[in-house]
Amino acid sequence: MARPAKKRRVCEEPLCRRFVPQTAWSNEDRVILTVDEYESIRLIDYEGLTQEECAEQMNLVRTSITAIYASARKKVADSIVNGRELCIQGGNYELCNGNLNCCRQRLKSGNRCLGKMKDEWRKRRMVIAVTYDNGQVFQHFGHSEYFKIYQVEDGKILKSEVYDTNGQGHGALAGFLHEYSVDVLICGGIGGGARNALAQMGIELFPGVTGAADDAVKALIEGNLSYDPDTMCSHHSGEHNCGEHDHSCGEHEHNCGGHTCG
Repeated sequence: MARPAKKRRVCEEPLCRRFVPQTAWSNEDRVILTVDEYESIRLIDYEGLTQEECAEQMNLVRTSITAIYASARKKVADSIVNGRELCIQGGNYELCNGNLNCCRQRLKSGNRCLGKMKDEWRKRRMVIAVTYDNGQVFQHFGHSEYFKIYQVEDGKILKSEVYDTNGQGHGALAGFLHEYSVDVLICGGIGGGARNALAQMGIELFPGVTGAADDAVKALIEGNLSYDPDTMCSHHSGEHNCGEHDHSCGEHEHNCGGHTCG
């Protein structure tokens, strides 16, 4: 009896499943691209992963990825060159499970999509900062008066200390964290401008975290931190109008209809 084919791990379903050239003669003349073939193109051509990284991401061996990717590229070329409708459907795949180790969550956080978080990541030497207020994860990044900063190595907390931000806010806080060589930030709500500033500093972000700061850091090290990569600041989400101008929560501090953007 033939051994069942191993399911290919996919981050999420394609946003668009049908591409039709204006000159397509009929819906019957179509190219079928399987979801796992689509995923290989997304990871290698769009995300910039190597075939080895793609294989790890999709829970396959390199030789399997080579064949899947070659088939996918051939089908896309067929659709473009011959003006045939391209449909994405079917395939032997399963979706990621959606926890901290899930590539889909890490991708939404603005991190490179590399599948399950490796043990080496958790065991490396790194500096973790947490927005801090009376032992808890503070929920408004732009208004953080304190950060608790942890020195971590080999999966253990070596030391931690609370630092006063001295009234700095929003984008300036990214520079504050950079000065302390912070690699990872755990926080509650955070605006778009602050996200961009952190990304430019190379600081990995885990937003949407609540509860005790110490517990959050331990959970991150152990690989089971509960967080929401889509969390924005609580006053408003992302870009919005305020009078006659647009701004982001995380870019700068000013009053807006009776409250301060956080």
